[in-house]
Amino acid sequence: MKKILVAYFSTTGNTEQMAQYIAEGVRIVGHEAEAKNIFEMKTDEDLAGYDGYIFGCPTYHLDMPEPFKAFLSMAAKARLEGKAGGAFDCRTHPSSGEGSAAGVIYDMMESQFHMRMTSLGPFDFKPDWLVDDKSEMVAGVQGMHTCQDYGKAIGEML
Repeated sequence: MKKILVAYFSTTGNTEQMAQYIAEGVRIVGHEAEAKNIFEMKTDEDLAGYDGYIFGCPTYHLDMPEPFKAFLSMAAKARLEGKAGGAFDCRTHPSSGEGSAAGVIYDMMESQFHMRMTSLGPFDFKPDWLVDDKSEMVAGVQGMHTCQDYGKAIGEML
């Protein structure tokens, strides 16, 4: 059994919920998964001991939040070369436009960290802007299954 870390930053709870569902997907295919808030990891040594990594945060105005940028700087020192990887984000506001934090994270993990990234690409969760309660999109059955499928795909890489 392999072990995957799902590291996330969340302010409203949507990205945290996604991380939990993605971790469930990893478990469904028979691997161990830990979903951790980035603030639980203080040094690059806290990232050691995993076979795969899935990083995620919200997209705010075409960018990722500053705390997640700091986390990625720390992760760059963690020797993640050759590990399985994936990246996700959640956008619940239309001002986020077409840019995606997940795309930036994915590219960084692949080109700078030299990880083996999922062929699915970055998981950019964009709820329908016409839905009144955006949190229901993540917590709903369709959101749950979509997140689990992403976790399963990365678990199957191991």
